[in-house]
Amino acid sequence: MPIDPYILLLLGTVGLAALLPARGQAADAVSGVSTGAIAFLFFLYGARLSTREAMDGLRHWRLHVTVLACTFVIFPLLGLATGALVPTILTDPLHQGVLFLTLVPSTVQSSIAFTSMARGNVPAAICAGSFSSIIGIVVTPLLAAALLGGAGGFSADSLLEIVLQLLVPFLAGQLTRRWIGGFLTRHKRVLGLVDRGSILLVVYSAFSEGMVRGIWHQVSPARLGALLVVEAVILAVMLALTWFGGKALGFGREDRIAIQFAGSKKSLASGLPMASVLFGAQASLAVLPLMLFHQMQLMVCAVIAKRRARDVTEDPAATSDRETVTAG
Repeated sequence: MPIDPYILLLLGTVGLAALLPARGQAADAVSGVSTGAIAFLFFLYGARLSTREAMDGLRHWRLHVTVLACTFVIFPLLGLATGALVPTILTDPLHQGVLFLTLVPSTVQSSIAFTSMARGNVPAAICAGSFSSIIGIVVTPLLAAALLGGAGGFSADSLLEIVLQLLVPFLAGQLTRRWIGGFLTRHKRVLGLVDRGSILLVVYSAFSEGMVRGIWHQVSPARLGALLVVEAVILAVMLALTWFGGKALGFGREDRIAIQFAGSKKSLASGLPMASVLFGAQASLAVLPLMLFHQMQLMVCAVIAKRRARDVTEDPAATSDRETVTAG
């Protein structure tokens, strides 16, 4: 099973924050740079998204509605259900982190990669992941405010901060795409490093503040083990629901693959910046479940994608059951 090298970098950043947390003026400087990095990150998201591709994808609206329902309805319901595990299995802060995990958008890159590997509907996966990311900029903070409430310290000011720090840069990126889109495409590899470096900075800032405030003393190894089991169950439920639910809704094999991989995963790239804005000092615990879930979903989905591809190789007739689904 694959271990995402970026997860190792994230864990290394957490270790650095544990050994050398930013304090005092250094913490203020790291926080300021982190805020700017988050805004730039969402500016790049907006500038990279092709509006034409997004509009073309609307023709397959049933598939996209299905993915969005999995991401922003069924996932949050499962997150709410884990409240029954407090305090016997999960602590309240860990439960808040699990609930936040279920609210963030789906992934884009890994959904596309696994859909392609499994020989599914790649254009549908591209549009589904993009729609989820766009809608999540607005929906995730609203759901967090409604479902987490005072636990995350949400207020009108925090929602305004989300708009200014995430949505406004994203829209600015969309508006300037016509002038800078080509440059971004030519320098995709370098800008990818900027993306990941920005997220590492966010993680260092959040975990440094958590160390200074002593938040990590609230987590024991037994609780971490319980958290992994809970997340494994959530992932298994969503993988089964997206696959068999897609069949019940009349989607063909290639569309079901796109639904499964886009509807069962959560975005670390979107979730980490949002958590840092929404949770403040509590962000380190809030993002722990998301970081663990991210690695788990990559490992499990890699195995499933290889199995789906092998099924096609062994039985070419397996691709003949695809049903064409149009917008009416």
